[in-house]
Amino acid sequence: MKTLKEIIGPLTFWKTVMFILIGLGLYSGLYRFYHGLGAATNMSDTFPWGIWIGFDILTGVALAAGGFTITAIVYIFNIERFKPIIRPAILTAFLGYILAVTGLMFDLGRPDRIWHPIIMWNPRSVMFEVAWCVILYNVVLFLEFSPALWERLRFPRVLKVIKSITIPLVILGVILSTLHQSSLGSLFLIVPHRLHELWYTPLLPMLFYISAVAVGLSMVTFESFLSKRAFGKHLKMDILSMMARVTAVVLLIYGMLRIYDLISSGAIASAFSFSTPAVLFQLEMIIGVIVPMILLFNQKIRLNERWLFWASFLVVLGVVLNRLNVSVTGIQAMVTTETYFPSWMEISVTMGLVAAGFGIFALAVKYLPIFEDQGAPKPLLEHSKDPRPVRII
Repeated sequence: MKTLKEIIGPLTFWKTVMFILIGLGLYSGLYRFYHGLGAATNMSDTFPWGIWIGFDILTGVALAAGGFTITAIVYIFNIERFKPIIRPAILTAFLGYILAVTGLMFDLGRPDRIWHPIIMWNPRSVMFEVAWCVILYNVVLFLEFSPALWERLRFPRVLKVIKSITIPLVILGVILSTLHQSSLGSLFLIVPHRLHELWYTPLLPMLFYISAVAVGLSMVTFESFLSKRAFGKHLKMDILSMMARVTAVVLLIYGMLRIYDLISSGAIASAFSFSTPAVLFQLEMIIGVIVPMILLFNQKIRLNERWLFWASFLVVLGVVLNRLNVSVTGIQAMVTTETYFPSWMEISVTMGLVAAGFGIFALAVKYLPIFEDQGAPKPLLEHSKDPRPVRII
């Protein structure tokens, strides 16, 4: 049996930061569960949803969209060139959803009742649909990711069964992701007088879905570069460059749809005013759509590692701004009697979840065959009777 020190490895500066963030998050989480939401957060009846919904849920689920996007490209559209990045994409998606559900536990007033949608059906509720889609998609993601685990544990029969249902799993995953990525936008359609006109639109479900596709692809590129620095993984620039071109097209569609919607709704004048919502909207569009789109349409940029990293980072940052604008600042702009800014405990829980995600990703790469070119991962079972390697997917 390996000791904890052997599993974690040598303590570095960034590992120390990670453990500090996780520790602060655990303390704040325990404090919230013991003393309640009111004592640990700055949320109120006016602002019942804060950073835990805006970032942990809306942003986290969007960043995890690379899972269904890449699997659909490979298994449905049969573009085999993207196959080497399937496992990193699925791992990122799986962690994103698990951490999003964990963040939701802190936000719920009665987290012990999170299981209620399973037996208490309300098909007319958007939240009911989101709950069921997320539950089912987590199961799908586990099954899609499990070949890496069964391969390392040397269970070839289980691997064969999982491989036989890969296509149905991918199709189910695409359907579920399409439903709940857009439905997260539908949640805000019930507050037409509480959300600023720059973000309130009947097209919000479609905009959420399209932006999720763009940021999902960018997140795969982003984590590939981080993995190169952390694990010495060779970047497959031909794949990432092709994926970046697709991202640019998606950003173009998204940007044109946003502009069309603002013109048709008569909100275009608000976008060019000097108000706080206008400035936030401009930052969101410039940082997250216009600049990365221009960069990614340039072939020299797409073939340059550093520029491709920063362009992908801008897309990620733009979607983070968009989700926070929709869930927090866009609502705050319509309220004159009260303001909301997350407490340090809210921030520490969020940062703790992000740090935990990086830590779990690093452990998965260290002990499981996630990247094709990473060499032999460290064994999970040190004494295996069957020395033959197994690789199904």
